[in-house]
Amino acid sequence: MITMLKRPFPGGIHPDGHKDLTAHNKIRKDIKPKRLFLSLQQRNGTILRPLVGVGESVGKGQLLAKGISDMCVPLHSPVNGIVEDIKQHVTAHPSGLKCKTLVIKSNDNPLWAVAYPPCNVTKLSPQEMLQRVLDAGIVGLGGAGFPSGIKLRLARQKKIHTLLINGGECEPYITCDDRLMQESAADIVAGVDIMLTITGAKQAIIAIEDNKPSSIEVIKTACDHLDTISVQAVPSLYPMGSERHLVKAVTGRLIPPGQLSVALGILVHNVATAKSVYHAVSYRRPLIDRVITISGGGIEQPGNFVVPIGTPIADLLGAAGGLKVNAERLIAGGPMMGQIIRSTFAPVDKSIGAVLALSDTEVKPQQSHECVRCGRCVTACPMGLMPFQMASHTRISDFEGAQDYGIDHCLLCGACAYVCPSRIPLTQYFHHAKGAINAIRQMANKSTVTRKLAVARSDRLEKEAEAKKAAKAAKTAKRRRPARRAKEKEV
Repeated sequence: MITMLKRPFPGGIHPDGHKDLTAHNKIRKDIKPKRLFLSLQQRNGTILRPLVGVGESVGKGQLLAKGISDMCVPLHSPVNGIVEDIKQHVTAHPSGLKCKTLVIKSNDNPLWAVAYPPCNVTKLSPQEMLQRVLDAGIVGLGGAGFPSGIKLRLARQKKIHTLLINGGECEPYITCDDRLMQESAADIVAGVDIMLTITGAKQAIIAIEDNKPSSIEVIKTACDHLDTISVQAVPSLYPMGSERHLVKAVTGRLIPPGQLSVALGILVHNVATAKSVYHAVSYRRPLIDRVITISGGGIEQPGNFVVPIGTPIADLLGAAGGLKVNAERLIAGGPMMGQIIRSTFAPVDKSIGAVLALSDTEVKPQQSHECVRCGRCVTACPMGLMPFQMASHTRISDFEGAQDYGIDHCLLCGACAYVCPSRIPLTQYFHHAKGAINAIRQMANKSTVTRKLAVARSDRLEKEAEAKKAAKAAKTAKRRRPARRAKEKEV
């Protein structure tokens, strides 16, 4: 049993939580945007093909776009309305990327386009359940955004033995999973039970940080009748929500570097994902909305909201009473790992779990100074890395040196920057280094592919030339045969 007196993993920090801003308010369901913007390019870069055209009426839950493989989760309409346009529009990507987007004008009818009666899930095979998850367009709602059906199928193929449900929610300000566990405990447990059937795992453990006693109690009550599902409290230590550290905290085992948790026979999913799986399998309802925390000292009425996918961030801020005059910075996600919002016209996608409006006092801009070699960043790093060394190599663009110090294993959790007394923006350095390293790798891969294509072209041209030469020789030989025959007659 894990106790508060023992750290479940090396490093980690205790940032100010600020969760009281929203933790005690029920989830609101009154966000009704007039227009939704559904990006046809997903976070993993895959492109969806629209199945509807401009001017076409669409119903709530209708399939709007799909890709060419299961890696492209399908997109469904969150509202009843009409396709007003298909155009380039800004996305929620931190770069401010624009892509082709479906613009849906809502008609304010809240009903589903078709009925979704409950079914007896005990009559479904694991394959039928899995197909319903794939059809529903569910991705991991913890932030990674990986297709959930793919993870479940991989887990079944790998014959995992344990399903680990992440209820950690260690980022400051964010309470959407906490409220979801308190208000939808039965749905979450039912979803976990379905995932057990799909994967074939023998047990499921729902891990919840011990600063959420109400959620622990409610979830325990909801799964009290099931021997295969249990609840385990874990210490409140950032970044407990990381898959690698949650597995270490609950099982004591380390995921090998460069591998996934399935290598240990464990699959990790988020509590919100479990609820979506329950609705997809039991009712065949697609994923069209999610619960999002809107919080921070710069927002008038912080809270948790059920938000249709595609809702502009400006509409969320309006539903939460708008921004205060001291609002300094908008962030998608938590303050430790979130990204600055470039445009409030950007829509919410399936990966965003929070929108924060931080005030000027919360941002606390401070001048950075030279590293004093105090070693606090090393102590705080949950991956056992040396952040000050990685930063010093990154500053001179020595990315190979940064890799030697393990930057590929950096989680970008921000724990090192949080404790740095010199206020060095370490996380920004590591974002830059990882981006540069990825660009170098892509260039190297591109060069390799180009060389292979050049060699293949040269081989092909050489073979074609030889074939032409052979054909020409054959043709010449064929022309000479009558002359030889004529000469033979004269003789």
